Amino acid sequence: MTKQVKQLDRVVIRFAGDSGDGMQLTGDRFTSETATFGNDLSTLPNFPAEIRAPAGTLPGVSSFQLHFADHDILTPGDAPTVLVAMNPAALKANIRDLPRGAEIIVNTDEFSKRAMAKVGYPTSPLEDGSLDAYNVHAIPLTTLTVGALAEFEISKKDAERAKNMFALGLLSWLYHRPTEATVDFLRRKFAKLPVIAEANVAAFKAGWNFGETTDDFAVSYEVAPAKLPSGTYRNITGNLALSYGLVAAGQLAELPVYLGSYPITPASDILHELAKHKNFGVRTFQAEDEIAGIGAALGASFGGALGVTTTSGPGVALKSETIGLAVSLELPLLIVDVQRGGPSTGLPTKTEQSDLLQAMFGRNGEAPVPIVAPQTPSDCFAAAVEAARIALKYRTPVFLLSDGYLANGSEPWRLPETSELPDLRVAFATEPNQENADGTKEFWPYKRDPETLARPWAVPGTPGLEHRIGGIEKADGIGSISYDPANHDLMVRTRQAKVDGIAKDIDPLWVDDATGDAKVLVIGWGSTYGPIAAAVRRVRAAGGKVAQAHLRHLNPFPANTAEVLRSYDKVIVPEMNLGQLALLLRGRFLVDAMSYNQVRGLPFKSEELAHVIREVIESV
Repeated sequence: MTKQVKQLDRVVIRFAGDSGDGMQLTGDRFTSETATFGNDLSTLPNFPAEIRAPAGTLPGVSSFQLHFADHDILTPGDAPTVLVAMNPAALKANIRDLPRGAEIIVNTDEFSKRAMAKVGYPTSPLEDGSLDAYNVHAIPLTTLTVGALAEFEISKKDAERAKNMFALGLLSWLYHRPTEATVDFLRRKFAKLPVIAEANVAAFKAGWNFGETTDDFAVSYEVAPAKLPSGTYRNITGNLALSYGLVAAGQLAELPVYLGSYPITPASDILHELAKHKNFGVRTFQAEDEIAGIGAALGASFGGALGVTTTSGPGVALKSETIGLAVSLELPLLIVDVQRGGPSTGLPTKTEQSDLLQAMFGRNGEAPVPIVAPQTPSDCFAAAVEAARIALKYRTPVFLLSDGYLANGSEPWRLPETSELPDLRVAFATEPNQENADGTKEFWPYKRDPETLARPWAVPGTPGLEHRIGGIEKADGIGSISYDPANHDLMVRTRQAKVDGIAKDIDPLWVDDATGDAKVLVIGWGSTYGPIAAAVRRVRAAGGKVAQAHLRHLNPFPANTAEVLRSYDKVIVPEMNLGQLALLLRGRFLVDAMSYNQVRGLPFKSEELAHVIREVIESV
């Protein structure tokens, strides 16, 4: 009998299990199938930092959440409508996030008394009625997988490991996902182990066939493709988009890209990706530590390359002296900080926005550095190009502040046309730029462009342009060492003026004020864009009036920022820190910005922000 098919406009699925259950791979493959199908989507991988976290425990649970829809969406979803729980720990760690009526697919093979006792279940939640509010599908996923692979000459352990592919096959049937790409992927992934490859393919197909034949699922679901602007799309994570942005920046500038980096979560993916692109003039150097990484990158900039270093918060602390040196040398340098929970080692795999003030002020002396922040995973591409543009044009180090949520999350990305990208080419100094009173000419390394205040960039070895650089203060223009008080005052103010002047070269702060008469403004930066925008949609759908603005440039702020802030009675600043942007806005513009903060290692939920916005609107 043909099963009923229901149409849905959106679904939120969370795969959860032990760190060794392959939940990230399962979620990633389901995401790829969904992207191929044409839905809009947003993902939230969430996993412990330990490579092998304690099995069967709450801290060891790894999950992957996917929100997909037939319309444009902004977040991975507040609450999953479907939970796949591979063991009792996965069920207990995630059950509180599920709304009543949610579907729960449980691997009953793992619900032994010992496994349940390990996470504090005195009785089986599958039998004691505690899950009566949900639609529970109790399925022996491990047993079914092992049975499906009985004819394969593999160990029982290898057969059990394929249970994630059985679950993926079942979910692929349940939501009518295309399967060919996953089959091809498995055969490529295990190309050197063909028996394992075919076993995983068999498990995947067995899961799909189980859904088709079992009475437990009387209904399957379809989510139609989303109507997105025309173009060529692919699914992309933030770290991958950022890597491609750096490659593109090198091509647009016609400069080699040099990455000096030390591996650190969650930034290491960028090093891994850029190492694949030697054919685009990218050179990567895995240094012995953070300091060596940025030192090599700054040296590459001195030599005429686009120098880049990647890190996370703890690495920025170690790199601070060299960032100050880059400010003094006035050379282009990109510092990519993929923020994570801190302080110290903190929460390496969890997200946070707590490095903003470190990027602003975390150096000795007056050492201003421009700051750019992407707002979505795909936006990491454009943000990287913009950071490179500023660095090259103004001869300055630039912070690019991503975070763990953006780095590991993914969404559809429309590939830009090359004609849409900026020209980043720079003109190196090729001849002396100063004529002396006696008619002789020489090269002054600190003789500035009157518009940008950038100094000339002379590649070492250029005849006649020999010059010395270093961290000791230089005389304006000629660039010799100077201890003159007036010169130091001038150089400090000039470096600050150069960064401040970038405000004239960036887009004004755009405000989304649908009715034009909102009295409350929500302003954010970085990865809070999606939750804030989704919350604003909810409030407006209920008749509320609220405006939204989001900052790409945090230093300097857009020139109209003060005008925007002072146009509203109330300004709300949601941040995944304790109010760092709010502190800057209050100090710089003397506005009574209201902080709304959380530091849970997770992104905001849009409903909680919508609740805050409604309360503020009612108070005006």
